Amino acid sequence: MTEAQNSLDISTKLERIAKLAKEKRGVSLLTLAHHIDVDWLREAFRRTRKDGAPGIDGQSAAAYAERLEANLQSLLDRAKSGQYRAPPVRRVHIPKGDGTETRPIGIPTFEDKVLQRAVAMVIGEVYEQEFHDFSYGFRPGRSQHQALDAVQSAAWRMAGGWIVEVDIRKFFDTVEHSHLREILRRRIGDGVLLRLIGKWLNAGVLEGLALSYPDEGTPQGGVISPLLANIYLHDVLDEWFVRDVKPALAGQAELFRFADDAVALFASKRDAERFLAILPKRFGKFGLTLHPDKTRMVPFLRPDRVDNDEDRPGTFNFLGFTHYWGRSRKPTPKGRPVSRRWIAMRKTAKDRFSRTLRRLYEWCRRHRHDPLETQHLMLVKKLRGHYEYYGVTGNFPALAKVHHVAERIWQKALARRSQRRLTWSMMQRILERFPLPRPRIVHRYGT
Repeated sequence: MTEAQNSLDISTKLERIAKLAKEKRGVSLLTLAHHIDVDWLREAFRRTRKDGAPGIDGQSAAAYAERLEANLQSLLDRAKSGQYRAPPVRRVHIPKGDGTETRPIGIPTFEDKVLQRAVAMVIGEVYEQEFHDFSYGFRPGRSQHQALDAVQSAAWRMAGGWIVEVDIRKFFDTVEHSHLREILRRRIGDGVLLRLIGKWLNAGVLEGLALSYPDEGTPQGGVISPLLANIYLHDVLDEWFVRDVKPALAGQAELFRFADDAVALFASKRDAERFLAILPKRFGKFGLTLHPDKTRMVPFLRPDRVDNDEDRPGTFNFLGFTHYWGRSRKPTPKGRPVSRRWIAMRKTAKDRFSRTLRRLYEWCRRHRHDPLETQHLMLVKKLRGHYEYYGVTGNFPALAKVHHVAERIWQKALARRSQRRLTWSMMQRILERFPLPRPRIVHRYGT
């Protein structure tokens, strides 16, 4: 069977799972693991990234692919018979936020990633029928920018309101296994899948030479982790908001969530205050803690709707952007004045802006002795990646500043690799030969 035929066959199976999940809403599905066969694992192998760091066994994707069919058959037999052992996850720490804190990242073995992908394909299709439209994190066909556009559209439609920012402390490290298993059993009753998920939850964590077995948290770095986190918050926050919160409100309200980042927009100030007051109790029931400073209520009424200074619109952060009210400059037909209506706009959040420049500085400092061609190639990739995410309408000044500062950072790094002084005029000649990409708007919306 060719790769295209196998993918088509898997798509048909996924459609059958989705149809079954729709027909049996609210029912625990008992027979799902039979969909996983060698062809399913082969598709899971195809969808798994091949350039990731190796796990504790040191096996790369290329080495695993040398005996792919035999490895997949062995993996299938062990998974179905219960003999599969989830290997410990190698843990490393990467800088978080301003660099004063670190975020733990787990690195599973490549074979473990393939099996996690295979299981995630099954239960993910089940929960795609359950997830709400305002959930955007780690779902097929959804992205951060769709979530950001939804926030902007709702703010315009509701003429603003009161924003409640939801910030969960160390969410991926504090998910309680007992609650997660209970939530999963409501929809997934297949013993093979539940047993595999249990093994991943109980797999050890190898940090340096120390092996530990945490009793909470999702297997970070694993393919299954974002899906389990989505399922957990779907029950803890999304379903609760739709089922219990919205019917009790006096005014309109909307929730927007990307993984563990969430904001809610309320038309009524009293509704927002009541939601903020009960939120810690709701999360506490499931072992989660909200950040006391970052979980807050922000007035975000459209400026022409504000009656007093107390409700003057503030700003809030969501998915790396600071949201604020600004005046539109939408073009109008010739002879008519430019539209100056109020619109919710976005710009790069200060912490993300500083982090970008800090990382550029650190990279240039460490690689200043590399050939200019090598440095230029990497800087081009970094800046284009920045523009791809932060290049939204209204954010051009921040992009232009990143471009300008990046040129200065590169000049400073190059000046330190010899005793010869590198003036700006000399740097300009280098930039003529190795120009850095100019800022550009990638994601446009009507203003």
